[in-house]
Amino acid sequence: MSTNVFARLRALMPQPALQIAEVVAVNSDQTSTVQYPDGNQQRVRGTSVAVGEPAFVRNGIVEGLAPAYTAVVIEI
Repeated sequence: MSTNVFARLRALMPQPALQIAEVVAVNSDQTSTVQYPDGNQQRVRGTSVAVGEPAFVRNGIVEGLAPAYTAVVIEI
């Protein structure tokens, strides 16, 4: 177990969710505009994914290329 109190406290906090979004624009200021499956758009940091490709986004940062996916709705 870590003796760093801050690291131990941070381990108790929930981590931000990893989301998949489509890149709709790569901006010149090292940001990208992404669109989530529900239609919402967000400007996030990072330009490592090309326009039209799915990206992993966590906490406002592009983490990398996501696999292509097909949305499926299951009603219960």
